[in-house]
Amino acid sequence: MKNRQTVSESHARSDRDPCDEIAAALARTALALGRAGRPTEALRLTAAGYAAVRRRSPDAAQRLNAAMHRLTRMPDLPTPTSQEPPMPDTILDVRSQPPARRHELIFDTFAALPAGTAFQLVNDHDPKPLYYQLEAEQTGRFSWQYLEQGPEAWRVRIGRTN
Repeated sequence: MKNRQTVSESHARSDRDPCDEIAAALARTALALGRAGRPTEALRLTAAGYAAVRRRSPDAAQRLNAAMHRLTRMPDLPTPTSQEPPMPDTILDVRSQPPARRHELIFDTFAALPAGTAFQLVNDHDPKPLYYQLEAEQTGRFSWQYLEQGPEAWRVRIGRTN
């Protein structure tokens, strides 16, 4: 016997934000891909989804950001790095900001950077999901260098390359 949806179930489903439904499916799929031993690919896919929805659907973006944070805790994930000579930077310490506000501040700070400059991000956890989000939106236009890696604070130098 086929499983049939009732009219009320069908109506309830149509009231959901399509971006949130797609984000939920992408998050589940990415986590499965990560558990299958491919967390880097999962992070890149999730970051692309995040980049696509972050301005239009904050709830969907938040769901994908949470999935990215879970993916970064999976074993055997390489630490992203790039080399760039150190120079004085602005420091953006987001530890006192609510988590929902942090990425907005970071993206705004990056957007304001002139080419060839950088800022230091200070966070209370590894900001690796941010690396993949920047990679999805700013491919080839940013640099990333860990300066400190926990356990109390993480410092990352994020630069605009062009």
